[in-house]
Amino acid sequence: MKKRTKSKMQIWKKVVLWLLVLFITGAASYGVYTYYSFQKAIGKMQTQEHPNDNEAIISDKLPHIDPFSVLLLGIDEREYDTGRTDTMIVVTVNPDKKSVKMLSIPRDARVEIVGNNTVEKINHAYARGGIPMSIATVENILNIPIDYYIAVNMEGFLQIIDVLGGVTVNNDLALSHRQYSFPKGEVTLDGEEALIFTRIRYEDPRGDFGRQLRQKQLIEAIAEKAASPSTLFKLNDIFDVLGDNVQMNFPMNNLYQLQKLYANLNKDIDQLQFEQGNGQRIDTLWYYIFDQEELLDIGNSLQQHLEVE
Repeated sequence: MKKRTKSKMQIWKKVVLWLLVLFITGAASYGVYTYYSFQKAIGKMQTQEHPNDNEAIISDKLPHIDPFSVLLLGIDEREYDTGRTDTMIVVTVNPDKKSVKMLSIPRDARVEIVGNNTVEKINHAYARGGIPMSIATVENILNIPIDYYIAVNMEGFLQIIDVLGGVTVNNDLALSHRQYSFPKGEVTLDGEEALIFTRIRYEDPRGDFGRQLRQKQLIEAIAEKAASPSTLFKLNDIFDVLGDNVQMNFPMNNLYQLQKLYANLNKDIDQLQFEQGNGQRIDTLWYYIFDQEELLDIGNSLQQHLEVE
C-alpha cells in the first residue's frame, strides 16, 4: 500500500510539474507574442502616411523632464474622404509640478488656417493640410508650441471599446439621437453607441461644449478600463486596433518615459474651456467667435504651464 501510494504521489508530482512547465511556456510565448504585437502597432502608428502630411514633426522634448504639449485630434475620416477633425484637444504636462491641463477647442471656431491663407472653421485645417497644418493653426491661436500629436480615426478607434467589453460613463444630461437613447446617470456604451454619444450636438442645449464634455468623459473611461487587470489577455486585440487607427510622433523611448511619468502625475486634470465667445452666422455658415481677452488669458495660462516665454 505504501509503495502504491508513493507511486501515485510521484505521478501527481510529474503531472503538476508538467502543468507548471506548460503554463510557464504558454505565458512566456504569450508575452513574446504580445511584445511583438506592441512593437508592430507602435511601428504602424509612427509610420502611417496621409496624403497631406508632407513633413516630419519631431520634438526633442524629454517628457519625464521637460514640460510638453500634445495635440489630440479625433478625425471623422471615412472611406474615400479626406476627413475633418471632429475633436481638437490640447494637453499640457508639467513633470515638476506633476500637473496636467486640458483644453478643448470648438470645432467651429473661426480662425486663420496657417499655411492656407484662409479664415474658416478650425476643423477644416486637417482637410486643407493634414496634421502639420492643424498643428500650425493651433500654435498660432494659442501662441504655444505643440510638441507631440496623437491623431485618431474615431470611427475605427472606438472598436477598442468592444474589445474592452464596453465602458461606463456618468452622463449628466438625458439625450437621444434617432434610435439611440442615453438616460441621465451611469450609461454603459459599446463602440457604436460611444461614437453616437460623442457626436451628439444639436440635441444637446449646450451645443459643441456638451459634446466636448462627453468626449473627455469617454477618453477617461477608456483609459480607466484599459488600465484594469481584465485587459491583460486582450492586449493583442487592443494593439491591432491602435495600430490601424492611431498616428503619433512619440518615439519609442519617450513612450517608456511617459509610462513612468503617468504614475507620478496628479490625476485631477485642470479642465480649461472657452466660455466667453459667441456664435455668429457669416455667409450662411455658423462660427464660434473667440473672445480675444479670454483667448489671450488661456494662451498665457498654457504658456506658464509649459514654462515658455
